[in-house]
Amino acid sequence: MNPALDMLLREDITLWIITGICSLLVGSFLNVVIARIPRQIIWSGAEKSARGEKPPGIVWPGSHCPRCKHPLSWFENVPLLSFLVLGGRCRHCHISISIRYPMIEALCAALSVVVVMKLGVQWLTLAALVFTWFLIALAFIDFEHFLLPDKLTIPLIFLGLITSALGGFTDLTSSLIGVIAGYLSLWIVYQIHRLLTGKEGFGFGDFKMLAAIGGFIGWQLLPTVVLLSAGTGAVAGTIMILLQRHQRGQLVPFGPYLAGGGWLTLLWGPELNEWFYSIIAL
Repeated sequence: MNPALDMLLREDITLWIITGICSLLVGSFLNVVIARIPRQIIWSGAEKSARGEKPPGIVWPGSHCPRCKHPLSWFENVPLLSFLVLGGRCRHCHISISIRYPMIEALCAALSVVVVMKLGVQWLTLAALVFTWFLIALAFIDFEHFLLPDKLTIPLIFLGLITSALGGFTDLTSSLIGVIAGYLSLWIVYQIHRLLTGKEGFGFGDFKMLAAIGGFIGWQLLPTVVLLSAGTGAVAGTIMILLQRHQRGQLVPFGPYLAGGGWLTLLWGPELNEWFYSIIAL
């Protein structure tokens, strides 16, 4: 092998390893965000008489066992490794630790490495990583609680606009139109569905999430996001019905599908568009 090529490959692999390790730590923080933000929203929306103890903030207090409240030491809080060493249980009260925690850490690391492999070393890579991390948090919060918090969707909209203003994945005009079109497209579908059925098909968080995605990728690629999200959502919903894990008419969180469609489109939008057009041409 060419020595220069061999060195380049080694440098790439080192970069991917560093990205994976750092992203495991980000995934650990995302676990905190996913666990605590919904609790704060539910607590603030409840009647004062039913609120009980105020839930913890995102940064403070530190991680602790949800049952025995014992603060986790640093070696109990190492992403992935601590879960494996402790056998998936709290070291103090031995309650089972949800598999969600290491799963999110591993997913965050895997997707982050893919982003770096795709985009290489440039400032846009950091923007894409932040976009990826926000989407992971939103997807899991919506999956568990049917919530897409403004604390995450609104900052993501502004991050998309700022990224575009600095010469990001699209120009600022397309980004602004993408925000508006992303919001209005689902809002219109929501209104039509409510008029025809009397039921709500989407939540307002879905509108803001698609608006944020449009801010990053521009209005031109929004149809690709919608097609991917709706297609995978329909397939997944059908499979769940066939497996009798969902009933017809039962609400399904759309945020995870928007997250998947938005992430794929950010990285492979033009290729996906060509693929869709080739199918239509057939």
